Amino acid sequence: MSAIPEAPPVLHGHRVQRIHWVLGTDLLRAVCHCGAERVFDDPVPLWDWLLGCPVDHETWSTS
Repeated sequence: MSAIPEAPPVLHGHRVQRIHWVLGTDLLRAVCHCGAERVFDDPVPLWDWLLGCPVDHETWSTS
């Protein structure tokens, strides 16, 4: 599998959360308002992670 491309730049702000579908895969990239990013293959833990900010975000940050 090739490397996952970086998410495109978007507006930032308090409580802005993004979910990007990784083209050609079954993966979703979550981007939290705090800047942390993580890739998921299931939307349920993705939303748990996003809505649980800031718990463990430093652990999972890829930026």
